[in-house]
Amino acid sequence: MKLYKSLTIIFLCVLMVSCGASITEVKQDLSITTNAQNDALTLGDKLEFSLNNPKNHPIENVSFTLDGNAVTSNEVINSMKLGAHDLQASFSVNGEQASISKSITILNNQTPKIYTYTIINEYPHDMSSYTQGLEFYNGELYEGTGQYRESKLRKVDYKTGEVLKNVDLPNEYFGEGITIMNDKIYQLTWKKGTGFVYDVNSFEKTGSFKYGNSLEGWGICNDGSKLYKSDGTEKIWTLNPETLVEEEYIQAYHNKGKVVELNELEWVNGKIYANRWNKNGVAIINPENGAVEGVIDFTPLKDSVKQHPKLDVLNGIAYNPETETLFVTGKYWDKLFEVEITEK
Repeated sequence: MKLYKSLTIIFLCVLMVSCGASITEVKQDLSITTNAQNDALTLGDKLEFSLNNPKNHPIENVSFTLDGNAVTSNEVINSMKLGAHDLQASFSVNGEQASISKSITILNNQTPKIYTYTIINEYPHDMSSYTQGLEFYNGELYEGTGQYRESKLRKVDYKTGEVLKNVDLPNEYFGEGITIMNDKIYQLTWKKGTGFVYDVNSFEKTGSFKYGNSLEGWGICNDGSKLYKSDGTEKIWTLNPETLVEEEYIQAYHNKGKVVELNELEWVNGKIYANRWNKNGVAIINPENGAVEGVIDFTPLKDSVKQHPKLDVLNGIAYNPETETLFVTGKYWDKLFEVEITEK
């Protein structure tokens, strides 16, 4: 019996040696090497990569994918979306499939242009409004406000500041951005994972929708066929207008890195204007790839409104296609500014 046990142990030891390292051990020893400095490349660069196997494990059938799409080394990065991407190496060890991955970041290859503004008109604005969303629709101005127990949806006479229609949100909701498409008003709320839909004419609430992978609601805009939603990160999500389901996203990046805390959104002549929370500025974003192509610094505007203890940051962008001008205001500001944007 003792001899049998000894032979069994020897056989198992030989088997383990012949099989080599486990798949887990192999994966720990492997890595993906790229030419990306600090794991970042810019549009127009070549992406070079290889599988680093310092212990010469017997691996076979090596292939690579980028975000799930087959890719080969030395391909030029031209038409990709900016931001973080998943480079994955797949291989087999003793017939068992495995993979490892590495995150790389694609940056824009151009510095954002700097824009300035000229004030054309100043209009009165309700100083008690914690402005979150601002939108022109058929020549009329609509506004969404925030804060618990204070959140509202309004139609406003922008020239006089008079409130023409008003709906109060339930106390448990913190209102966020708004947009209007096909006679429907879409209003986000902050942390409840819920958005509301209203009829633009009656202000009757006609529906609601839940967020998907985005955890919060910040800003929202539309291009006439799709909705775009920010969640406080660098991501802007595309929502299906029929189902209001999040389908994909872009990531806002310039030539140095990502741009976060994208708040109120506005669609302006094919670009997304994103109000950056606490920055008193606006990023101009390419909706195809997320490139931040320009920035507008509105910091001086805050000094042009009534100074009071509750005065808060710039927030609220509305483009009026009839005048081809931009309207901006802020949280608890007493003025609404009509401005023209020009490159500096």
